[in-house]
Amino acid sequence: MAHWGPPPQVVWPHISHSGLARPGPPRSNPPGAFQRVPTPGLAPGTESVAEKMLTNWFAFLLHKFLKECAGEPLFMLYCAIKQQMEKGPIDAITGEARYSLSEDKLIRQQIEYKTLILNCVNPDNENSPEIPVKVLNCDTITQVKEKILDAVYKNMPYSQRPRAVDMDLEWRQGRMARVVLQDEDITTKIENDWKRLNTLLHYQVSDRSVVALVPKQTSSYNIPSSASITRTSISRYDSSFRYTGSPDSLRSRAPMITPDLESGVKVWHLVKNHEHGDQKEGDRGSKMVSEIYLTRLLATKGTLQKFVDDLFETLFSTVHRGSTLPLAIKYMFDFLDEQADRHGIYDTDVRHTWKSNCLPLRFWVNVIKNPQFVFDIHKSSITDACLSVVAQTFMDSCSTSEHRLGKDSPSNKLLYAKDIPNYKSWVERYYADITRMPAISDQDMNAYLAEQARLHSTEFNMLSALNEIYSYVSKYSEEIVSALEQEEQARKQRLAYKVEQLISAMSLES
Repeated sequence: MAHWGPPPQVVWPHISHSGLARPGPPRSNPPGAFQRVPTPGLAPGTESVAEKMLTNWFAFLLHKFLKECAGEPLFMLYCAIKQQMEKGPIDAITGEARYSLSEDKLIRQQIEYKTLILNCVNPDNENSPEIPVKVLNCDTITQVKEKILDAVYKNMPYSQRPRAVDMDLEWRQGRMARVVLQDEDITTKIENDWKRLNTLLHYQVSDRSVVALVPKQTSSYNIPSSASITRTSISRYDSSFRYTGSPDSLRSRAPMITPDLESGVKVWHLVKNHEHGDQKEGDRGSKMVSEIYLTRLLATKGTLQKFVDDLFETLFSTVHRGSTLPLAIKYMFDFLDEQADRHGIYDTDVRHTWKSNCLPLRFWVNVIKNPQFVFDIHKSSITDACLSVVAQTFMDSCSTSEHRLGKDSPSNKLLYAKDIPNYKSWVERYYADITRMPAISDQDMNAYLAEQARLHSTEFNMLSALNEIYSYVSKYSEEIVSALEQEEQARKQRLAYKVEQLISAMSLES
């Protein structure tokens, strides 16, 4: 993060009030926290500089609150989603799952599966007790490896764990035989140009089987130093192998062409991708009607309800679990109210929308959608899809408009239709509670910001940040100087003149 500068000081009263504009007639769409004023160098529809600064301002100043208060319910929600999704089948190719909050990522076909317990050899000490790991017989080998890594290294940050792609999964059969299981090998089934990834069911791995994760070997066969142990890799490039699964499948697939030489072969796991036009109409007909899978979405939603409620309650509470409201939030909300008064804006919906655009929709939605920004974790596509539904619900909770539902409404709107009015009342109470809190003086806020800057003083490179800012200023000097000449506070401080002097001095230096 060396390119960032220190946390910004109180600059909003000077750069923001001109960006807040009077709204149109009462029924028109209320303006955002900052009017989308075109910024030099930014394409239409992208964020203005003030908006980017606001996001980073909150990122610095809410770090402590996130670490000490909001982080826990966010992490618990992530864990609950991950755990619930992995209780049922997840398609390794499409990312669709049996349990989901997202209709787009829901497996609509009925998939038969069984839960297995694999006893994994402890990688740190083979003589210590084996680690039981819950998996599904329909899991691909990579999915099994990932679940084992989650269980074995559950207290280790994701970035420090071994990667599944760097590990081999050995199926230990007795003390002597070790079979390496792979997503693809010579036993992989191909039918009508569809190649199916290998699963535990394909290998006929039974409940309570002993497995081990070992560093991936470079060759197809690797014989350990002890000649009495046979390690077999059923490689797709080998014609001679030893295999304890289904001999029929081997005889039928032995002459298989290696994947590198195949043309037009499509890979699948649980569900064949519907984008391929050669899929039979009968396969499409196996999909369940929408009412049935909406029931499944609701069941998953019910399982996760407590975790969603806990997170929303934390973010929309002025005092929660001993943590007080961060000063930055009170200061910014008061600033927005002051600007509304200054512009004669008394429509409560407009003020509400400004505050929502300023904090929940600009900062918290991004954190909910991307917990990997906060924690050292891995976010799968199905987890991402579920978090997107939660984030959309969070956004709907901050809206002042009434949501009218119909038969064509998106499933995520229907899922939380009964909850959103309650969440909206939390948001309204939260904003009202903040308004009633004692105001923060500029002196106290400056002291708070100075302390925040001191805490992070060793983490950022100020010269690098200044250089980045100068590159921007010099590129758009005319527009910036013109804007400063028109702004009252800037004229008082002769900022336009100072910018011109700075550019002139830097030009001489270079």
